[in-house]
Amino acid sequence: MKRTLIYIVLVIFFTPLSSFSQGCAEAGDDEGIKVFGFIQPQYEYQFLGDSVQKFMRGMDSESTFYFNRARLGVVGNIPYDFAYYFIAEFSPTHGGPYILDAFVTYKRWAPYINISMGQFKTPFGLELQTACSGLYTVDRSRVVNELASPFRDIGVLIWGGTGEKKIFGLENKDIFKWQLAVTNGTGQNVFDSNSDKDFTGRLVFQPFEGIGIGGSYKYGRQAPIQTGMVDDTRSRWGVELSVEKFNFLLQGEYISGLDKGSSLIGGGCGSTPTIVKGDFDKAGYWAALMYTFKDKFAPIVKYQYFNVHTDIQGVDDQTMTEMIFGFNYYFNDWTRFQLNYVITDDSYLSDDKGFNKNYLVVQAQIKFN
Repeated sequence: MKRTLIYIVLVIFFTPLSSFSQGCAEAGDDEGIKVFGFIQPQYEYQFLGDSVQKFMRGMDSESTFYFNRARLGVVGNIPYDFAYYFIAEFSPTHGGPYILDAFVTYKRWAPYINISMGQFKTPFGLELQTACSGLYTVDRSRVVNELASPFRDIGVLIWGGTGEKKIFGLENKDIFKWQLAVTNGTGQNVFDSNSDKDFTGRLVFQPFEGIGIGGSYKYGRQAPIQTGMVDDTRSRWGVELSVEKFNFLLQGEYISGLDKGSSLIGGGCGSTPTIVKGDFDKAGYWAALMYTFKDKFAPIVKYQYFNVHTDIQGVDDQTMTEMIFGFNYYFNDWTRFQLNYVITDDSYLSDDKGFNKNYLVVQAQIKFN
């Protein structure tokens, strides 16, 4: 019976639509320790145009090889009701090495209620909760990067699902999954900047196998950028959909956010950013469609949109749209190759005449455990 409960917890923990997907491995036997990780060597070429003096994404030339992610971790169970999860980022591209996730879970009431404490992914939205090694495009969407951040935080997470219980006559496993987190709100590996905490919740309804409909909400107060100003507030809400049937995968989500207080404007190309006071409405969405052939070749197309609006005088709206054409090829359960060609229209750099922000990125991935 205990092994069955552990298996249910792990399925909830690591499936793509899971309520709590840190995303890389499962624990082994009851008292074992399991080493796991993955590496993502990557190549990128930027089609920049003749007038551009600054390359995107921190690159020093139009093309380069680099490591996107390089992660190593351990996971395991402690008799009788505890589990642990630890993973570190080693890629110099992301400033490694440093602790990425590290938390302890109490699972006496699994799969209905689990309690985790430590550093973990913020439980907001579909794409953020998808493991980095399981993303269907090389990068997450701009709206997710902007509005679901900080991706990781320190605090307490209560999470669970309905397990095998039948609800409304439905027999699908985990018809409802849920998460509720109380965190610092300041991101990974740092102290809180004030006494307030961020509150984040997510609920996913899965009436049938392969179908998930969810919603998320987040609210928090942060210390102001400039001393003497009132605390900033940050609120977010989002809805999500995932349908996987007949080798087709359709996914998408919409996220809206409101930032009140102080913000930094500018700072691009080495200039000094300016502190402004006011409200910023931010919203965007993404949608992706993928089909997987029998030989594990999976072409994908993805569209995303992101907009920032404010009534502050002298600050223009900013909009970004992006089309991604590419494919995934799965050699086996551990090895994947991705190619994305990205077509971007971004008003963040509207003053750069002739700036073609399109780029090509290819990634090879090996997972091990």
